[in-house]
Amino acid sequence: MASSYRNSPVCVLLILLSCCAGCCFGFGTFGFDFHHRYSDPVKGILAVDDLPKKGSFAYYSALAHRDRYFRLRGRGLAAQGNDKTPLTFSAGNDTYRLNSLGFLHYTNVSVGQPALSFIVALDTGSDLFWLPCDCVSCVHGLNSSSGQVIDFNIYSPNTSSTSSKVPCNSTLCELQKQCPSAGSNCPYQVRYLSDGTMSTGFLVEDVLHLATDEKQSKSVDSRISFGCGRVQTGSFLDGAAPNGLFGLGMDKTSVPSILANQGLIPNSFSMCFGSDGTGRISFGDKGSPGQGETPFSLRQTHPTYNITITQVSVGGNAVNFEFSAIFDSGTSFTYLNDPAYTQISETFNSLAKEKRETSTSDLPFEYCYVLRSFLHLQALVVLPFPL
Repeated sequence: MASSYRNSPVCVLLILLSCCAGCCFGFGTFGFDFHHRYSDPVKGILAVDDLPKKGSFAYYSALAHRDRYFRLRGRGLAAQGNDKTPLTFSAGNDTYRLNSLGFLHYTNVSVGQPALSFIVALDTGSDLFWLPCDCVSCVHGLNSSSGQVIDFNIYSPNTSSTSSKVPCNSTLCELQKQCPSAGSNCPYQVRYLSDGTMSTGFLVEDVLHLATDEKQSKSVDSRISFGCGRVQTGSFLDGAAPNGLFGLGMDKTSVPSILANQGLIPNSFSMCFGSDGTGRISFGDKGSPGQGETPFSLRQTHPTYNITITQVSVGGNAVNFEFSAIFDSGTSFTYLNDPAYTQISETFNSLAKEKRETSTSDLPFEYCYVLRSFLHLQALVVLPFPL
C-alpha cells in the first residue's frame, strides 16, 4: 500500500479537533445520525460509486472546489431551558458526508402526512429549513455512474393533509413588506455567499416527524415552519443540497429554535462527526458532566456560532495569539485569515521535510507536499479551544 501513495501530493490541512467525537451522547434528547457524502453508508443510499479515493489528490481538490463554489452564510439559535428528553429524526440520528452532493453532511428527515423523506444538508451557517416544493427550478433526481436513477421526493402543500401556509402577519415572516395583505402567503428568499446561489418560495407549516433519542424511542411530531422552495439557483442545481437544506443557526426561524420555543427541548443541540464520514445529531442534548466547553462570542447584529481561539500548536510548538472563528458545517475545510494563516502555514512549512509542490488551479492550496509514504504524514495543526 505504501507504493500506491508514493509521489502523491498531499496538502496541509488545518484540522479543528473536537473532544470525544465518537461518544457524543446526551441525557434525554431528540437525535439522528448524519453522514458526510463521502461515507460508505451514503454511497449505498445514493448509489454513488464514482467518488475520488479518500485522501487522494482528487479528493482534496474536489473539497476545495466545493468550498470555493458553495460557502453558506450563518446566524444562530434561540433561548430557553428545560430538562426534556432529547429528540432526533424519526428515521434515525445518522448523518452522512457526501462528496457527490457538495461535500456536505446529510441526514434523512421525514415531513408531512403521508410522510415523505428528504436527504437534506445540515448547515450551521444558515437558519431556514427549506425543501424543494412544487418546483419551478430544482433537482428532481441524480444519475449514478452505473446508470441508476435516484429520484428525489418533492414536497407539495397540496398533497400533505397536515400542511398549512404561513401568513404574512406571522412573527416568522421576514418579508412582510413584500406582502399584498396580512393574510397572504409569506414569501421567503435566502441568498447564500456563493455567487448566484439562492432559494426562493413561500413559508409553510407542517409536521416534522421526530423521535426521542433514547433506547426505547417514542414518536414525537412537531409542527414547524419551513420554506417551500419553488426556485433554487446556483450551487443547488449543481450538486450541493439538491434535496433541501436544514438550517441550524440561531435565528427564530431555525428548527432548533422552533423546537425550543415549543418547549420540546432545551435550547441546545449536538453534532458529532466521525473520521469515516458518519455522525449523529441530537436536539436538546445538554452534554455530559465534566466535558470541555468553550463559550460563543455572539455578535448582536449577526449572531453565529463564533468562538475565540487563544492558542495554536504546530508540531508541538505552541503559539499564543487570539482570533475568532465560526463553526460552519457547510464548509469542508478550516479557513484562516492573516496574520493567523501566515504564521501557522510558515511554521508548518519550516518543519516539513518533504518536497513542496507548486500550487495549481486544480488544487489551489499554497502548501502541498510530495510524500514518500503516508507514514511521513505525522504533522498536525491543533487548535485548542479556551476552556
